[in-house]
Amino acid sequence: MELENLPVKEKLKLLVESLDGAEKTNRSLSQCKDSEAMLDVLLDISSELKLGLTRDDLTQNPPIRDWIWWKNKEALVNLGDENLRYQGDSSGKTRWDSWTISFFKFLRIWR
Repeated sequence: MELENLPVKEKLKLLVESLDGAEKTNRSLSQCKDSEAMLDVLLDISSELKLGLTRDDLTQNPPIRDWIWWKNKEALVNLGDENLRYQGDSSGKTRWDSWTISFFKFLRIWR
């Protein structure tokens, strides 16, 4: 089976596995000044592995999406509008349990 025909999640899994122990690549990723530079490095690796991943594939799917948020120093959750969620999650569904919200209310962090 050709790698380009795999689902995006499988391609990302292969990409992440290829980074494990790759000192030169990991050093390059850690020295990137922003997420765009990180994406360029990851796209080069994807190309070398013939995975056919796109920039959108990388920015919209975990774990790469989360690495990019971290590199940009963006918050992973948004508390401002009383709707706890990951910033990239447009569905409005929360991954937080009800006990977490109760705890925030107890600390008077939540309205």
